[in-house]
Amino acid sequence: MAKIARMYHERGMRQAEIAAELHVSQPRVSRLLKRAGEVGIVRTTVSLPSGVHTDLEDALEARFGLTEAVVVDAGGADDDVTPALGAAAAVYLETTLTGGDTVGISSWSATLLAAVESMRPSRTPVVTTVVQVVGGVGDPRVQMQATRLIGMFAENTGAAPVFMPAPGMLGTVSARDSLVADPTVQAVMDVWSKLTMVLVGIGSLEPSPLLRASGNALADADLAVLRDAGAVGDICLRFFDGAGEPVKSAVDDRVIGITADQLHQVQRRVAVAGGANKHSAIRAVLAGGWITVLITDVDEARRLLAD
Repeated sequence: MAKIARMYHERGMRQAEIAAELHVSQPRVSRLLKRAGEVGIVRTTVSLPSGVHTDLEDALEARFGLTEAVVVDAGGADDDVTPALGAAAAVYLETTLTGGDTVGISSWSATLLAAVESMRPSRTPVVTTVVQVVGGVGDPRVQMQATRLIGMFAENTGAAPVFMPAPGMLGTVSARDSLVADPTVQAVMDVWSKLTMVLVGIGSLEPSPLLRASGNALADADLAVLRDAGAVGDICLRFFDGAGEPVKSAVDDRVIGITADQLHQVQRRVAVAGGANKHSAIRAVLAGGWITVLITDVDEARRLLAD
């Protein structure tokens, strides 16, 4: 066994060559090589290159029941992990979108915008339709970011874009109900039941600069109500508490966006989020089973596993 193992692993000889030189059958060479591994003559070690964190990814998947975790090194920039997360998300999308998907994307996410900006255009269509899953109309100076997010994703994947012609947050329930009754808005919402994948960011209770500038952020009074109810973050303006349970409030009735129940019914739910300021929200999302795939930074991965 030792002789055959050295010939195969150290000298790089093929099994047929070993069999000929030692005057034994090739099946016997194969059996002895397998046995050499079983008894410890041959041991396999995997040396991870710098910047690869498959050990953390495996641990996150096992701990939180994720289908997949992607962990990226942000170079110690815990205050701004957006560029690194965007690059990692772009690679994930390029390698896992293979055709036929109907993808939903949340509108007001700088991280998702960084992802689509980093994507390389596919030579053939890999997505059928991409649709907004939360209202994208807002301040004209900022709205172009939401439009650009969907447009660039469609251009990179060959998808047909479906835009939501409404804001994400309305001032009253009656205003929201009036817009939802519009056939154009209803046609977009009908696509949500056909989603095979959704791509979202994870928001902390305080709105991101992009969301605040869009005019779709909650008023301070609404945030106070949610905070008192235990909310720690949101996905698509659907808020949840520290255990990942949806926080029911009057705010829900003023949102034009995919509901928590609709989101959970999508087979592949991908979130791109990281940084210390998002830790409580990311941990809650994992606890509540909101997502199946997490793309995050190495420091946040370690924080999650340390809890």
